[in-house]
Amino acid sequence: MADNDYDPAGSTQMFRAFVDETPAPQAPGSVSTYGSSRGNSRTGVIAGVAVVVVAVLAVVIWLAVK
Repeated sequence: MADNDYDPAGSTQMFRAFVDETPAPQAPGSVSTYGSSRGNSRTGVIAGVAVVVVAVLAVVIWLAVK
């Protein structure tokens, strides 16, 4: 049996309410819900850039020797 009173905007309204929710402020020094802090994120970016630089240098050296 089909639901004749289905409101397609209802799910959109619920989604917007979910997206618009602001996270609760955290006390300074507390651990983040996601398990990472800003410092860890920055360290990961620096490590990723270093890996890319090493890979590019390896390719350049390989092409120079070839």
